[in-house]
Amino acid sequence: MGRCSAVGSLGDALVATPGGKKLVRLLTVARTVVGRRTSAGHNLRPLLPREVCLNPLHLYLSGTASWFMSAGLQGVMFSWLVAMVLFETPEKVGLAQTIFLLPGLFLVLLGGGLGDRYGPARVATVAQCFGVLPPLFLAWAVYTEALSFSTMLLFAVAMGCVQAIVTPARDGLLNEVAGGRVQRTVMLTSLMQFGFQIVGVLLAGLADRVGGAIVLLAQSLIIATGALALSQLRPLDVLQSQQQNLIGGIREGARTVLDSPGMRSICIQNIAMGILFMGSFMVTMPLLVREVFSGSAGELSAVNAVNAFGLSLTIAILLRFGDIQRQGRALLLAQGIGALVLLCGGIAPTLPAFLFVSFAWGVCGGMAMTMSRTIMQELAPPQQRARVMSFYALTFMGAGPIGATVAGLMVGAFGPQMALMVAASVMTVVVLTMALFGNLWRLQTQAAV
Repeated sequence: MGRCSAVGSLGDALVATPGGKKLVRLLTVARTVVGRRTSAGHNLRPLLPREVCLNPLHLYLSGTASWFMSAGLQGVMFSWLVAMVLFETPEKVGLAQTIFLLPGLFLVLLGGGLGDRYGPARVATVAQCFGVLPPLFLAWAVYTEALSFSTMLLFAVAMGCVQAIVTPARDGLLNEVAGGRVQRTVMLTSLMQFGFQIVGVLLAGLADRVGGAIVLLAQSLIIATGALALSQLRPLDVLQSQQQNLIGGIREGARTVLDSPGMRSICIQNIAMGILFMGSFMVTMPLLVREVFSGSAGELSAVNAVNAFGLSLTIAILLRFGDIQRQGRALLLAQGIGALVLLCGGIAPTLPAFLFVSFAWGVCGGMAMTMSRTIMQELAPPQQRARVMSFYALTFMGAGPIGATVAGLMVGAFGPQMALMVAASVMTVVVLTMALFGNLWRLQTQAAV
């Protein structure tokens, strides 16, 4: 009773604050979009009081929203500090982004294994708590004028490690709160993800006015609120993978992914996206804003915001009109059109034109990312979801360091506009090859039938 009373007081305090009321209203709207309450209460139990009206899906969405609000803020701040405050060379900008993504190459499989072994809610909560610390460190460096390229690399390593553990553990929770409606829950999660990412991007745009240290302190607070939400989820079922060796469990997940033609094709697509699209977004586009349009934090924030808005718009439309049946076909079409849109970004004559390209690219990305995650979630065995999603994250995040390095080198050699066009052209070839010789064009998961 004492514990329930304490948690009840926490929930009452949340409702009593203006921000808490807004959060409750937002999650109520999200529940309305889903169309019904989730029936996944048999897997996860929320500990907040009934007055807050937060079921497991709401708590999961709160944790997801906070992380991606932080990610949107961080994406702008990291690029701004490296490219526009320290004014590093394109090669060093690429190196910094590579260092940020590199921990995912080594730790994301561990995150998936830990999630299946100890419970994804517990692992995601602990990792997100550690995520509060790196922004505090960077805020101190900015405030004391101790910012340097080495400082940025330390921040990148720390935050990259946290992201590598959080991502597969959080993805492993999705099926447990979906109530049997995986594609719709993926859409709703993605909508929250990119919607709050826009908020983070816009908040980062204030760095020129209020100072980078204040914005970074806000990032720590945002991550902490998400950790609080995830901590309210308690698994009720004993995970079978606790009986298995951790390394053996990771190997089992690898075999599962490799033996599935659908999941194997998604991983190949992810590698191409990580190298060509992620490198372009994280390295080429910020350098293009700096060198072609003479932009700073505000302009970079606008580019990221319209991209995230395009992603959110697509997902909102998908939620309105229902599930996609031919998910693999939708994925290939979205990536092919997205490559052509990115090609246009290399010839955009003005910043407003480039903003439109970023928005249109986001529209395509919303479809591609939703379909790829849905396919993986629906094909993953229940006892291996965190491990399967760790391989999904590995192929994307693991390819990211390669993409960031290649993008930085191409920008240094050919300029940002030509680098963008080369990446788009190669992606077009990849999509055509997968459509002609792969199985994605014909793929239809059982849940979509």
